[in-house]
Amino acid sequence: MSNSLFARLALADVHQEVFRNIVSIRESQNLYDDLTGNPDEWLLAQQVEDEVKPPPYRSARPAIDRPFEDAAWFNVILWPFRNWQASRFSDGAFGVWYGSESVETTVHESAYHWYHGLLRDAGFDREAVIGERKVYAVACDAALLDLRPAVGDYPSLVHRSDYTFTQSVGARIHHEGHPGLIVSSVRRREGDNYAVFNPAVLSNPRLFCQLTYRLTGDSVVVEKQTSVGWLRLAIEAL
Repeated sequence: MSNSLFARLALADVHQEVFRNIVSIRESQNLYDDLTGNPDEWLLAQQVEDEVKPPPYRSARPAIDRPFEDAAWFNVILWPFRNWQASRFSDGAFGVWYGSESVETTVHESAYHWYHGLLRDAGFDREAVIGERKVYAVACDAALLDLRPAVGDYPSLVHRSDYTFTQSVGARIHHEGHPGLIVSSVRRREGDNYAVFNPAVLSNPRLFCQLTYRLTGDSVVVEKQTSVGWLRLAIEAL
């Protein structure tokens, strides 16, 4: 069935920033808290630092030229390629990097995995739990397979929990050496997700924002500023 899917796919020529949402401890990264007590100014200082220092990921061959100079390259881009795990488009035999077209879509996707894949499995689904995240904007330059128009005919591409079909799609993409794909978000109807199989098409990760997730009763409350709610996601909708 995946063969007929590939027969109808087109390419999307992507040259844009894609957002990557990763686990990160907010407080341990506040290296500027001796200069100001304002969390927004801490974030601004971190962004300025990222802009002015010469990171290796601005090189055309960042993993080859200067691979140990900046941890951001490894944490934001290389981590899933070196730490393989099963996911929507991989059975765990190879790594896939996931990003989204917006911060909001990354929040819906990551909140689902945070709650269902971590808290509920560990028995903390009824506790007041806090999780801290960082969102990076990463440049993506690649011709990606566009699966979005095929979702109507192949609903298994966006099945909420069964990855059997999508893992077969990912296995072929990986085997044939395609750089990646775009697919509609499962958790946010108007969003898109990017699955990248080749780190060479990703570059220039820069800190975009920090987030705090708070499990409060029947919702996950997401904060950009500490104790100031930004998004509220109902557990039953995740």
